[in-house]
Amino acid sequence: MNNYYKKTIQKLETEIAELTSEFGNSLLFYERSIDLIIQKMMLLKEFLQSNNFNSIEDEINFFKVQKPSVISKLIYFNAIYKIEAKKPYGGKQAIETYLNNEMLELKRFYDKNAEFYKYYRTGSNYLDHKYFVRGEHDIKLSLDTYYFEADHTFSTSHDYKVAKIIANDLIQTYLKKRLANITNGEDTDGLKRDGQSLTWTTNKTDLIELIYALHTQEVFNNGNIDIKVIATCFEQLFNIDLGDFYHTYLELRNRKKNPTKFLDLLRDGLIKKMDAQDEKIG
Repeated sequence: MNNYYKKTIQKLETEIAELTSEFGNSLLFYERSIDLIIQKMMLLKEFLQSNNFNSIEDEINFFKVQKPSVISKLIYFNAIYKIEAKKPYGGKQAIETYLNNEMLELKRFYDKNAEFYKYYRTGSNYLDHKYFVRGEHDIKLSLDTYYFEADHTFSTSHDYKVAKIIANDLIQTYLKKRLANITNGEDTDGLKRDGQSLTWTTNKTDLIELIYALHTQEVFNNGNIDIKVIATCFEQLFNIDLGDFYHTYLELRNRKKNPTKFLDLLRDGLIKKMDAQDEKIG
């Protein structure tokens, strides 16, 4: 199991690095990484179902160290994806409040599991045979309800909790960095803008029409991106809440006259400007 795990985790790290090079720190990167980790976990599960551990020590090592190292990545990427996708618009104060609330969620988990934090972080092992061996759970050790719904052939009572601790440390680091960036004058996406900002000043329907047109032409990420991700990016860029943009798109489709009014207006306006400049030159 050790050799198979090492090869699997090495391949996972390589593929995540490739995704980083391709997509950078984008929502699509987190989406692809989550899918990738799930695939690798399925492979580990299938391998374990066909192969036995050589010893109890190997089983404990897998569920205390190896499996949590992978699951923690899944928890972390999923958490960051949700944090960024649900991030509110409204300026610095709104973002700071939002991120600080996420920090409080981490503290609540710590407070609830302080005793196990102490056990894990002090390197204790006297309860490993209860925590990290399948089928050896102890109801007296304050088990979470989700454990009883888990696949007990691939789970112990506390392997997920270890993964959660590792992931929460990473999430905390991420949130602290984001908050520091905002304090240091960077915008809510971590990009310097020299105090400049853009605000969409026409109606939301026009912007939604533009977003769908760009999505249709696959101008972002070679078309490998969901419309919701694009809409979220435009909301953050232009400091606007598009609301139920799917419903607005349906209204555009149902327009009896000129469903692409804004796009036509853009085209006509640009051509008019070009013609005017040509007349001046002539």
